[in-house]
Amino acid sequence: MLARARRIVVKVGSSSLTSIKGGISEEALIELSNALSAKSNSGTEIILVSSGAISAGLAPLGLTKRPRDLATQQAAASVGQGLLMARYTHAFGAHGVTVSQVLLTADDLMRRSHHMNAFRALNRLLNLGVVPVVNENDTVATHKIRFGDNDRLSALVAHLVRADALLLLSDVDALYDGPPALGAKRIPQVDGPDDLEGVTIGAPGKAGVGTGGMQTKVEAATMAADSGIPALVTSTANAAAALAGEDVGTWFTVNGGRKSVRMMWLAHLAHVQGRLILDDGAVTAVRDHHTSLLPAGVTALEGTFESGDAVEMVALDGTVIARGLVNYSSDELPQMLGRSTVELGESLGRGFDREVIHVDDLVLI
Repeated sequence: MLARARRIVVKVGSSSLTSIKGGISEEALIELSNALSAKSNSGTEIILVSSGAISAGLAPLGLTKRPRDLATQQAAASVGQGLLMARYTHAFGAHGVTVSQVLLTADDLMRRSHHMNAFRALNRLLNLGVVPVVNENDTVATHKIRFGDNDRLSALVAHLVRADALLLLSDVDALYDGPPALGAKRIPQVDGPDDLEGVTIGAPGKAGVGTGGMQTKVEAATMAADSGIPALVTSTANAAAALAGEDVGTWFTVNGGRKSVRMMWLAHLAHVQGRLILDDGAVTAVRDHHTSLLPAGVTALEGTFESGDAVEMVALDGTVIARGLVNYSSDELPQMLGRSTVELGESLGRGFDREVIHVDDLVLI
């Protein structure tokens, strides 16, 4: 499938390209660029989602470890992004391939007007034979609205550009059914959640420069597969073999249909501000009949939130059934609980006769 794909999103992690002491690894970056350039020159459209900006900026700033505070991360990204793009421009240019820089924030994919602009820009670059190099815009991202790691960003970008496949590269060659050092076996294919039961998934590696690990690779691959895009998880060293269709890594088969980018963001990335506890009737209506959530079905709420924030909808036993964008603040809702929209409109006036969460702003979990 990967060998025949006409449009592929490739994600590479910081640990594959950089180290804290050495900055950008020329050898690793050139090897990856060689593989992607060959695929691009053969007629396949490639979008590269590349981590490494923060890591590349550490050494020039005299930092000995990845900073935890957002301001220093932003400073490192500001220095490192230019260094990273300079290396990519040179490495791809050796094969006659032009690259471009595309920096995205979560907000760019949350808002329809923004993500349509992003789609048009990326699509035009691909039509011109360019390899876009995408990264989160760490310099302006905030804690509240950010992707958090480029694995999930790559799944959203793959969906945005209607890619045929997603290739997730790191320093681990596949997903295993246990610790590889203890003789665990490679899992060649994942067809659904049942295939991951009992599998211990590793944390970030030893390099100390990334934010993900195998956990976020699996989450991103699952996101893609659930939205109609197959994904392969393997090592950066296997990039050329993977693009040639060889049996490497772990393949996640498609098990769902295409969703909107906004719904993918809401399901997987939205920063949840609170919870709404639903009665049994509301659970059935929302989960089984795909209806909007009305005030009459809400029994209680938790957290502090404003209109437009993301909240979870939970059953009386605590099971999360959905997420959605709420139409009322946590200050407004208590007086509305258990009451019909007609009653609320009559007693509180216009504006209080709407759904708590409209079905178009709701995604089942």
